[in-house]
Amino acid sequence: MPVFVQSITAAYDANPFVNRSFPVSAIRMTTTDYLVVGGGIVGISIARELRRRNPERSVTVLEKERACGLHASGRNSGVLHAGFYYTADSLKAKFTRDGNRALAEYCQARRLPLNRCGKLVVARTAADHPQMDELLRRGAANGVELASIDEAEARRIEPRVKTCERAIWSPTTATADPGAVVEAMRQDAEREGIVFAIADGFHRRRGGDVESARSVWRPGYVVNAAGLHADRIAKHYGFSERYRILPFKGLYLYGDDAGGSFRTNIYPVPDLRNPFLGVHFTVTVDGHAKIGPTAIPAFWREQYAGVAGFDPRDLVEIVGLQSRLMVSAGFEFRRLAVEELRKYRRRHLVALAGELASGVEPQHWRQWGRAGIRAQLLDVHTRKLEMDFVIEGDDRSMHVLNAVSPGWTCSIPFASYVVDAIDRGRTVA
Repeated sequence: MPVFVQSITAAYDANPFVNRSFPVSAIRMTTTDYLVVGGGIVGISIARELRRRNPERSVTVLEKERACGLHASGRNSGVLHAGFYYTADSLKAKFTRDGNRALAEYCQARRLPLNRCGKLVVARTAADHPQMDELLRRGAANGVELASIDEAEARRIEPRVKTCERAIWSPTTATADPGAVVEAMRQDAEREGIVFAIADGFHRRRGGDVESARSVWRPGYVVNAAGLHADRIAKHYGFSERYRILPFKGLYLYGDDAGGSFRTNIYPVPDLRNPFLGVHFTVTVDGHAKIGPTAIPAFWREQYAGVAGFDPRDLVEIVGLQSRLMVSAGFEFRRLAVEELRKYRRRHLVALAGELASGVEPQHWRQWGRAGIRAQLLDVHTRKLEMDFVIEGDDRSMHVLNAVSPGWTCSIPFASYVVDAIDRGRTVA
């Protein structure tokens, strides 16, 4: 067998989301009141909220990987967003504003690194000013602290910044270490009595039971927070009929500075019609700078590098969806895809970043970081990306279909929202 085919076959065989028949009699039966599928920050936060409200009930987190937070939760930018990009009637607006405060307080309480470096949103030309005014209106409506400043004030905050006449200053934007936060939350959850079934992925539903890689679970209630795989798991329970996950691959490019070359995050005024914020500078929790991210359409859900995580079902389904979107998507998928693919060229990515700050040269930006995959929900009926959080459920299960960016920032208040929905719709027997 050719080496390439062997590699694909090995990756396919290792994928725990591929349905296979296995002898149930050889696997133990385990009961739990709540079974949370997915050990990312959203799953852990939901598990902790369930335990807080139901201390007499058992809560188990089912995580297919060898550790928690190995996907989006541990691969995101680490930015605690402030919440001024979104309209005041959206869930994202409320959860981002409240989540910024809650996650910053959590980092302080657990003595986790937190860089309160703020953010500048800059205008590349005067044509950006009306959108800047809209961001200020949204921030005021959302109760987010913002300041409209002139070019001189922007340069006092960040001497290297480039902006046309004015900028927006967001003092509550910060950065943290995503992996450290997830690990701290996992430790807290274990101390609170939550059980973690690690390296034990969801395979399928059989009646009221859940078959996983190592067990058969008999849960009182199932919460699906499986991120990239949430739509597939939801279909086992009769949900996500109109939705599919469409993955986008994000990469950051790191500079060769020793830290401290940038004082604050610098973002462009975004195109609010699109779900992505554009190429920007992020100051990491340890003071280093990175530029990005890309938002390149991926061909399978875990396409981080090479053929790792390859699933032929993904390839067929996702390429089919992308092909249809190229023709008819209302958010101009074709234009967006072409623009994002160009960012694979390092010089092009650096050139875009160079519009925001001075002294940005390709020779200083050479190291690509590890890839992340955004689990973006697509409504296959309208052929539009869902821009807000989406959950579906009943008295037996709840499914987090779209923990949309900035889901990491939103995780704590969003968990409370999900458990509120569970409490309204059902009671554990």
